Amino acid sequence: MEQKVKFGIIGTGAIAAMHAAALEAAGNAELVAVYDKAVERAQKFAGDHKVRAAESFEAFLADSEIEAVTIATPTGIHGAVALPAAAAGKHILCEKPLDVTLEKSDAIIKACHQNNVTLAAVFQSRFGTAVQLLKKAIDAGRFGQMVLASTKIHWFRSQQYYDSAGWRGTWELDGGGALMNQSIHTVDLLVYLNGSPAEVFAYTDTLTHTGIEVEDTAAAVVKFKNGALGTIEASTSCAPGFPRQIEISGENGSVLLEDDRILRWEFTEELPEDAEIRANGAAGEGMYGGAGDPMAINYEGHRRQIEDLADAIINKKSPKLPGQEGRRAVELICGIYESARTGKPVKF
Repeated sequence: MEQKVKFGIIGTGAIAAMHAAALEAAGNAELVAVYDKAVERAQKFAGDHKVRAAESFEAFLADSEIEAVTIATPTGIHGAVALPAAAAGKHILCEKPLDVTLEKSDAIIKACHQNNVTLAAVFQSRFGTAVQLLKKAIDAGRFGQMVLASTKIHWFRSQQYYDSAGWRGTWELDGGGALMNQSIHTVDLLVYLNGSPAEVFAYTDTLTHTGIEVEDTAAAVVKFKNGALGTIEASTSCAPGFPRQIEISGENGSVLLEDDRILRWEFTEELPEDAEIRANGAAGEGMYGGAGDPMAINYEGHRRQIEDLADAIINKKSPKLPGQEGRRAVELICGIYESARTGKPVKF
């Protein structure tokens, strides 16, 4: 019988259901407990998933059966629960972003290192087949000199979405708007695929939503350390919401992804597998979505990442997406906010 890592979930809001479904589908992990400061909500969630609800956060952390936790709270309190969880010896899978600032993100990374627990940041999009095919082609040097690396996240969130929870659209708890909340997965893919940024210049604005502190629209120009240029267009104001796109171009080829589908895969020097990739790539895996509805996604990406983390815990090795990787998108997004605030380029 395969060894299973026993998980608890902290926070039982919308994304927690995705974590629970992924844990229930994982072959080497299982959900055993949940905690939420909203006791009745936690008890209902626990009943739905046939696990126990902890009476307090202290009791949850003291539960010796729980080996690892997933953090599914509002972003601005990730650190507040991650630090004591690390001190209690729990391995951590933290929803994106690690926290709302680099300083808080680094504090989580440091605490996990000091307590010898494994930390992984939830960027499940990296585990998609199309992304991995593209990453393999980049690492193999098939593009030659990288030229352009850009993304469009033309999504839609209604006014009711922001009104439905007091933490949404706030700097303190949401950490930002269309960039930090909705677009961070795609920004993460951009730096994962094309490497770290050298400089960014950006504009942000709030164009269609009221009562929020943060941006619903942003545009940035990025210069990467590998010499490539790129743009990031991010919005939650583009009705009805469209699939996100990532386009990578080099002197020897170009690839266009739309969600988890490959729309373009062209290189000046063909390899035998290219025809098959083009033939099958447009079908996708159904892993992504959320363009017009934050819950219009499935749990497959989360399942793959949870299984990878559980395997790392069992075999005492690093996960494919360790905590340090989780700060890269936060760094770029914070740079975009700083540029928009000052009207000046930000260097990294």
